[in-house]
Amino acid sequence: MVSDTTDTPVIRRLRELVEPIASDLGLEIYDVEQRGGTMRVTLDTPPGSPGSVDLDQLALATRLISRQLDHEDPVPGKYTLEVTSPGVERALRTPAHFQREVGKTINIRLADVESDQRRLEGVLVAADDATATIRVVTGDDIVDRVVDLASVDRARTVFEWGPQPKPGGKGAPKKPGAKKTSGAVAPSAKQQKEPS
Repeated sequence: MVSDTTDTPVIRRLRELVEPIASDLGLEIYDVEQRGGTMRVTLDTPPGSPGSVDLDQLALATRLISRQLDHEDPVPGKYTLEVTSPGVERALRTPAHFQREVGKTINIRLADVESDQRRLEGVLVAADDATATIRVVTGDDIVDRVVDLASVDRARTVFEWGPQPKPGGKGAPKKPGAKKTSGAVAPSAKQQKEPS
């Protein structure tokens, strides 16, 4: 169920230590999770940014966060640090995640297996601390469905992949300097006849 389960003392302390590092790099903390012996820190660019987190930023963030955690030692016992980006299809685990993704297409699976419509996909048009409103298209009807976040089993954004043009077909990218010709091709000035 979707809830803000990131409120343990260890997670709070980890967020406190990572926040200034992320801010200095022009990034934001998207999520902090503890999965068994793994501490996962997910970083993202601020909402509305033209780009996403790149590998160089993640590598630098990993080094800086690792150094800070070695110095402060906020996690008892052994653990593995994982610093990552949320990717194009990101998990929505907290109310803040839903609020950040308003305007995007999302997919939700409800926890109630008896529900008539357990899976929903549509545009997230509104979200608050308890609910999300999804605009769902069914046939010719467009319906805004309000979902209680406590009833959500899983949710994620949906990246809509565009169709790729077929090689050589309409819309296919042309090679630089390629010219469209019809019929026979005349030899270029660089081509020379062999002496006879």
